[in-house]
Amino acid sequence: MQSNGTRRANVNRRLSESRGASRFSLKRLMMASALGLMAIGGVYLFFSSGSATMVREWGRERMVYFAANMGYRVDNIYVEGRNYTEADLLRGIINMEKGDPIFAFDPVTARDLLRKVSWVKDANVRRQLPNSIYIRITERSPLALWQVDGKVRVIDADGEVLTSDLRPFSALPLVVGEGANKKVSDLMALLDAEIDVKARVEAATWVGDRRWDLTMKNGLVIKLPEEDVGLALKKLADSQRDDRLLDKNIALVDLREADRFVIRTKPGAVEEYKASFKTGGGDI
Repeated sequence: MQSNGTRRANVNRRLSESRGASRFSLKRLMMASALGLMAIGGVYLFFSSGSATMVREWGRERMVYFAANMGYRVDNIYVEGRNYTEADLLRGIINMEKGDPIFAFDPVTARDLLRKVSWVKDANVRRQLPNSIYIRITERSPLALWQVDGKVRVIDADGEVLTSDLRPFSALPLVVGEGANKKVSDLMALLDAEIDVKARVEAATWVGDRRWDLTMKNGLVIKLPEEDVGLALKKLADSQRDDRLLDKNIALVDLREADRFVIRTKPGAVEEYKASFKTGGGDI
């Protein structure tokens, strides 16, 4: 039978061991927490410092050259639809030479850059594995020369400026005035229906942001109405066919009134103008 002293000693020993175990567990918990915080901090520093991006780029680069060694290299670059886009600009955007790793070429970036070129309305770019790059360009079509603020530029049907190099496009019709570039497509469509009139047009001036004045190649000015422009042009074409109106010695034809033409002759040419009509011709 144990004495009271022995029992007390055993109790004290167990208490001491329990306190020691608790202190050991607390130290382990603190160390685990510290290691966890260090790991979290390391991961944060890894990503925030750009190291993750560097690792990804390094891995991608290794894969690109590994694929190149397997035969995935550029041998052919096919381009469709290029008429006006500068070849040097296109080569700079593609930025690839024969033998380069084909996976080093980024079709999306090339497409986005091509779509920023003034002549390019749309572009389709893709890799054709294992060794080709295919580019299809949809170019804008030059429609007219647009003069504003003393400068002349080539524009398309949407009014987009394509180039200021006028040499290949001198035969295009000239439109003049602020906002004329956004209205010219409608005018040209109406003129296409009256070829005899269109062939004589030298320039079209957008007036007051509401209507057109046509200047013909012989200097004659045609004032078109704000509305029913197609009808006015048809009447003008009929008068040209029946009475050669556009060939007469006159300075101006005003079509702004729907029920009649207003004619202004050149100085001293009134009698000549009257005598020029056929016998029995209708009133102008």
